[in-house]
Amino acid sequence: MKRLFLTSSVAYVAHDIAKRTNTKGLKLAFILTPTEVEEGDLGWLRKDREALINAGFELTDYTFTGKTRKEVKNFLKDFDVLYMSGGNTYWFLKKVQEADCADVIRDFVDSGKIYISTSAGTILAGPDVYPTRNLEKLSKVPELKDFKGLGLVNFIIMPHWGDQDFEERYKRTIDAYYNDYPILLLSNQMYVMVEEDKFEIIKV
Repeated sequence: MKRLFLTSSVAYVAHDIAKRTNTKGLKLAFILTPTEVEEGDLGWLRKDREALINAGFELTDYTFTGKTRKEVKNFLKDFDVLYMSGGNTYWFLKKVQEADCADVIRDFVDSGKIYISTSAGTILAGPDVYPTRNLEKLSKVPELKDFKGLGLVNFIIMPHWGDQDFEERYKRTIDAYYNDYPILLLSNQMYVMVEEDKFEIIKV
């Protein structure tokens, strides 16, 4: 059964996710790729990590940067959970493209293993990341093959809804793309639980 937990910030909701699945001892691949071009205080990343550990997961750090498709596949086969962290969505997408591992991630999810994500990893789960370009600095990623997401869900999630820093950028995105894709607005205290083809928005 396909299972995804798509969050704005897993630090706020990991404890609730733990109530909905037996997390104790599950081996989790903590993908750091989108953080590699982030600057300033990364305290949010530390909080995400701590929340997942407190929820019972056993974490191992990993990045797709510089990896081949075969290397990614071989690494993930030993894990129960794939956690896609926050950061720069477009850097993340570029490194997935370079590693040619999008299908490896989809196969991981289709096999019944768990996908958990924060922010950039949540955006990447959708069909297209281009509608969120107002949230990022594309100058950091000048050469993308395309803007296709992983297609694990058929809607686009806009994370950190309610944060004033994102308010105007969200408005431009919603006005431009609401006819093209279903758009879900997700605050830090909310997440989307996906089971097979059904999803539920949960607020904690």
